[in-house]
Amino acid sequence: MNVFFLLFIEFFQIGLFAVGGGPATIPFLMDLADRRNWYTRADVANMLAVSESTPGPIGLNMATYAGYHAAGIPGGITATLSLVLPSIIVIVIIAKILNNFSENRYVKSAFWGIRPAVTGLILTAVLGIFETAIFTDANGNFQFPILSILLCIIFFVLMNIKKLKKLHPFFWIVSGAVIGLIFQL
Repeated sequence: MNVFFLLFIEFFQIGLFAVGGGPATIPFLMDLADRRNWYTRADVANMLAVSESTPGPIGLNMATYAGYHAAGIPGGITATLSLVLPSIIVIVIIAKILNNFSENRYVKSAFWGIRPAVTGLILTAVLGIFETAIFTDANGNFQFPILSILLCIIFFVLMNIKKLKKLHPFFWIVSGAVIGLIFQL
């Protein structure tokens, strides 16, 4: 089957079902890494790092990166457009019928139930990325790097200090990169 058609189908489905924005795409991308040979789970962690440090929505950046990884520039374009197409379709439909259903108790109840499901998806993604980023080496083998774990804890504590919480995420990204270069992690 044509790689572009597969990219379209896979990313259309991700765009259709990843309710909750960019972080909600991570479990789908992990699953896709397991099913296709386009990239690995370690690549998803790299995609997330690149997506977080570049302008634009995380989900779109990750789709572009994954599509590029699978089939070059045309693959990146295909994956990106496929990811946003369901949202465009849904927004057009919702715009037409929103006034009729915005106060419907069934619609409100459905959205009330969707929120915890999306939160669970995002938490699963966070734990998966944490496991891959900290406990998996470049070859996909398990490792237990004491220094990386210690740095992760230190960054977590520092980021939750009231005065430091206000620092821009770019500061933390650059700090992590500098520390990684110094210690060659």
